[in-house]
Amino acid sequence: MRVADKQTAGEPVLIKKYANRRLYNTASSTYVTLEDLARMVRDGVEFTVQDAKTGEDLTRQILTQIIFEEESRGEALLPVQFLRRLIGFYGGQMQGVLPSYLEMSLDAFGKQQEQLRSQWSQALGAAPGGNLMQEAVRQNMTMFEQAMRMWPSFYGAAGQAQAAEPEVSSRDDALEAMRRQMDEMRAQLDRLAQTGR
Repeated sequence: MRVADKQTAGEPVLIKKYANRRLYNTASSTYVTLEDLARMVRDGVEFTVQDAKTGEDLTRQILTQIIFEEESRGEALLPVQFLRRLIGFYGGQMQGVLPSYLEMSLDAFGKQQEQLRSQWSQALGAAPGGNLMQEAVRQNMTMFEQAMRMWPSFYGAAGQAQAAEPEVSSRDDALEAMRRQMDEMRAQLDRLAQTGR
């Protein structure tokens, strides 16, 4: 069965990882590299990676390795400050919220990019206008604020006891850090919009 056939059937391709660190694509019956798996991701091919001996799911570890390889190759996509902040969220109160927020943000960003591409092609290849980028940033901020309202426990209620103030303060600090990150993303998008003119 070809890789495309497996995808149509709704099954992710199974990649087995052996003790010698080799990766085996069971759909194509070939050994693959991290670069091959990165290409599969870009092509939209779903796959899971399992330890050949124990059956343990290693997909997250392999995807993280792919990111590490891309970053070390000079294809830096993740700013240092973003990485520092991301590490800072491990073990914190926002750790449970951040993965779904990042996933929603990336989905929204992908959809907005597709809309922008469509609008630019309709305008016969015209350069992106600043208003389109500003609207994309505004929509991201709105979505972020709506997501945060879904977890009211992260906001301090009026009239809370004095003992709860340090917890509220740490929540406020985490929220303020996320707002600063969104402001930085907005500034980067504004710079991108201006260079595209």
